[in-house]
Formats: sequence, C-alpha cells, structure tokens
Amino acid sequence: MTAPARVAAYHALRAIADERADLPTALAQSRQHLSDERDRALTAEIVAGTLRWQRSLDYLIEHFAARPLDKVDRDVLHILRLSLYQLLHLDRVPASAVVDDAVDLTRLARKTSASGFVNAVLRTTVRQRSRLPLPPRPDEGGDRDAMLTYLGITQSHPEWLVARWLDRYGFDATERWVRFNNEPPPLTLRANTLRGSRETLTGTLGKVEVSTEPTRHAPHGLVVTAGNPLREPSATGAFFVQDEASQLVTLVVDAQPGEHILDLCASPGGKTTAMAADMRDTGLLVACDVRPRRIALLKDTVRSSGASRIRVVRVPSEGPLPFATLFDRVLVDAPCSGLGTVRRDPDIRWRRDEPSLERFARTQSALIERAAAVVRQGGRLVYATCSSEPEENEAVVDAFLASNPEFELLDLRSQGSAPLQPLLDTRGMLRTLPFAHGLEAFFAAAMVRSTECR
Repeated sequence: MTAPARVAAYHALRAIADERADLPTALAQSRQHLSDERDRALTAEIVAGTLRWQRSLDYLIEHFAARPLDKVDRDVLHILRLSLYQLLHLDRVPASAVVDDAVDLTRLARKTSASGFVNAVLRTTVRQRSRLPLPPRPDEGGDRDAMLTYLGITQSHPEWLVARWLDRYGFDATERWVRFNNEPPPLTLRANTLRGSRETLTGTLGKVEVSTEPTRHAPHGLVVTAGNPLREPSATGAFFVQDEASQLVTLVVDAQPGEHILDLCASPGGKTTAMAADMRDTGLLVACDVRPRRIALLKDTVRSSGASRIRVVRVPSEGPLPFATLFDRVLVDAPCSGLGTVRRDPDIRWRRDEPSLERFARTQSALIERAAAVVRQGGRLVYATCSSEPEENEAVVDAFLASNPEFELLDLRSQGSAPLQPLLDTRGMLRTLPFAHGLEAFFAAAMVRSTECR
C-alpha cells in the first residue's frame, strides 16, 4: 500500500501546478483525510521541500531520464519530483520504500506504462546520489554565467531573480540568501500582550513541553525550538503565528494609546492585533479588506485577540475610502509579489516573473494614494511589503512623495524604536535582508503629512 503521506503530497503538488490552489490551501485539502499527525507532517515536508528544490530536481530528472522535461508526462513529473526530493533530502526514508511507492503512485495515477521509466530514473539516481551532476560552486569574482547557473540550478531559484540579487549584492550575499531560502523556516510566534507578556507566554508554553527562545529583534516574538504550541487549545488567543520580520512592521507604525488607526489591507490580522495591543485596546482601530473570505478570516483573528476597539470594515477595491481625514496613522501593508517570503512560501519563486513586478507596483501606487487621503495633518502613513524588489518598495514610495509634496519621508534612524535601528537603510527605511539579518526580506517606510497648508 502506498504511504498515505506520499499520495497526499502528490495531490497537493498537482493542485499547485494546475493553479487550483496555493501552498496552504493545497496542503489543507490534501491532508484533510489524514488522521495520523506524522502523516500530516510528512506530507507538508514533502510538498514544501519538493517546491523548494524543484529546479534542481528537474535538472536531475532531465539528466537521468535523458529526455527534456516537456517530454515527461506532467503527473509522472510530479511523482519523480517528490520521490527524488525524498531520496536526496530525507535521509530517514528508506530508498527502497520511496522507489516502490513511486511505482505504485504511477499506477494509481493511471500511468502504468510509465512505471518502468519511473523505476529506472529513481534507481539510477540512488546509485549516483553521492556524485550528482549539479553545477559546481564557482569562485567569487569569476564567470557571471557560472554563478547564475550555480545559484539558479544547484540552489534551485529562478535565474531572473538571482540575477537581480547578484547585481545588487554580489555573489557571496546572494549565495547566503538562496541558502537561507532553502532552509525550512522555524515556527515564530508573537505574544498577544493584551493577554500577557512574552515572558508569561514562555512560561505557559513551557508547562506543556513547548520550548522557545526570544526573537532577536521583535520585542514580543518567540521562536519555537521544540514542541507544538498549535496543539494547545488552552493557549488560544495568547499568541499569533507571525514571522519576525512581519512583526517589525508595526514598530514602524508606532501606534499609541487613544489614537485613530487605519489598517487598509488588514487580513489575516496579525499586524492589526499587534497595533491594538500597542494601543492598549484604547482609541479606535479600523481594519479593512476587500474580499468577503478575507474579512471572515480577519474577524476570526480579531475575536481571538480579545481586542474590543477594532472595527472591521469591508471596503471597495477602487475609489475613495469611506472615511474622513481623521486617522493619526495609516498602514498600507500592500499586496505584493511576496518574493521576500520565499523561504516560507517556496511556491512563490515559481509563480512570479519579472514583468509582474510592475503590475504589482501599479496596484500598490493606487493603494497608497487612496490611503493618503484619510491621513490627518501631522499623521503618519506607513507603506510596507514582503517583497525584496525595489520596484515594489522604494520606487513606489519615491513616486508617491514626488506627486504628494505635503508628505515627507520620516527618517526612522532618528525617530524609530531601538529594535529597528540595526535594520534601517541609509534613508531610515526598514529593510530586512536574509544574508544580513537572518530574516525574511521585508520593507517599510514611514511618511508624515505636513501640518502646514501648501
């Protein structure tokens, strides 16, 4: 009988490749019939790992199959990819079990005629896995094409993306970046300080054998080092799962008690609830989104936080916002390419292309213009993304400032909180970089509306 985790992984990879689901949705759907927690965990590991190493795996499949990928049936390709990933990256899985299950999966997929082909490719790989024919690491300062081949194929990233990073940061930094992306991310939590401090949460989790350590920069974050806090119903509302770099964005907003705050693109609500805690559940925090499903998710997050001063509002996707010019602080956590979160969402690297950056930037520019209209004089407008690319970050900010002279860029080096200081660039904007800070690539800039009429 084929291992249930491998069957579930196969169906998840098919759904993602056919664009019927993103990674979280595909995993949720494929694992819903798995009752064993070990099977559920293995499914997630196989799917994420296969997506993470997809380009490297494809290179090896072409080599060992002696045929181009477009000559390999799509379903058979999924089976080869997930099987090769297990053979090369999961040492605890017996090779014979992987190969046998791959052959069975081929038959399950009604591709019986390809079972011999699958068996041959995988057994050849097993024999040669100690000397895989992947492009070697070149010397820094050597041939650019060799660098791109190594970074793209051996380290499994799109060539257009590593070319950008190579040109901006050099080979050593880019290599550290791609290696960072290829490591499974830790589970990171943010303590809900409306219910208790980070120290209190550490003690609570410790009692149920969940070990943690404080995040390096985010003041309320914990990295889980052992155990699974998500299995503990008693901890519901005491914390939220949120990457450390994401937690830092609300430090740029710097919400204060009693203020009026707008979170324009709020779902799923991690930053909303963090700001509510910073406000000590006073004032008014309006949390918005566009799609009904996202609004439902946002309401669930707000409800679990215990915050009473958050109002959830569905806003139209275009046109003026239905609010007066009264907000002390407005956060535009803009929809973006997500290229800064490739470690957490490995499928993103294959779903984006270079032309999409300009399309995202146009949407982001429209959002920041809408948000600016409701910032009061002296108020703060914060623009943030989880993108690594300048078209979506400083280019959007600079274009906005050029067309809105009543706003000025706030240099956070002089007015930002202490945890932000090591993470600010030469203009005082938040910019986390994997190779420099060990964090996902996030960006945030704060702008202030003048108190004078112009």
